[in-house]
Amino acid sequence: MFRTAFSVVFSVGLSTRRAMTTGSRGALIVLEGGDRCGKSTQSKKLVQSLRKFDHKAIQMSFPDRTTSIGKMISAYLENKSDLDDHVVHLLFSANRWELVPKMKTLLESGTSLIVDRYAFSGVAFTAAKSGMDLDWCRQPDVGLPRPDLVLYLNMAAKDAAQRGGFGDERYESQNFQNQVTTVYEKLFEDNWVKIDAGRSVDEVHREILRHSVTVIESVNNNEIKKLWT
Repeated sequence: MFRTAFSVVFSVGLSTRRAMTTGSRGALIVLEGGDRCGKSTQSKKLVQSLRKFDHKAIQMSFPDRTTSIGKMISAYLENKSDLDDHVVHLLFSANRWELVPKMKTLLESGTSLIVDRYAFSGVAFTAAKSGMDLDWCRQPDVGLPRPDLVLYLNMAAKDAAQRGGFGDERYESQNFQNQVTTVYEKLFEDNWVKIDAGRSVDEVHREILRHSVTVIESVNNNEIKKLWT
């Protein structure tokens, strides 16, 4: 029997309230996928739902375009400047590393981080370029906090291209996005869940919320692991 949307959200809320009583650290939850697949929308909705049930959660996005490094990246993505592929890859990584102290403080205080893009995007987008080595692309991010959950929003590039704004930035072409998808598939690990992003916003959200609450309940005070070590 299919449960109603209300019953799903209500049961999730009860689970989240139970998790709040454990004094556990926050969970690091990352949303990944190609451009225009709905990551920003879903990360915002996830934070809203978690807060509704009194769980501390904030959204983070990479690149963080507010920092000095982030502003350089933003100019590059908007085709206002040109940089060598190796240089821009290292800038993306540095942008993540400069926020690691803040991330660890929040996680240890019991706040879950809902992150729109992370190291996996950095690797996938650079390794999709001609002549770039996958192992080299991983190295700058070795040792970052390892996510407790990676939600991969799966959507065909031809479908994403129909969404508003596609093509505004440097990497938004169907051919390149197909290459990015191929690299993403090489990065899957046991903490990844593939989400069909072609469904309605609410359907996708309910699945994301269910997986996220399960992870939030399970982290307890487990050590924050390091990525790719």
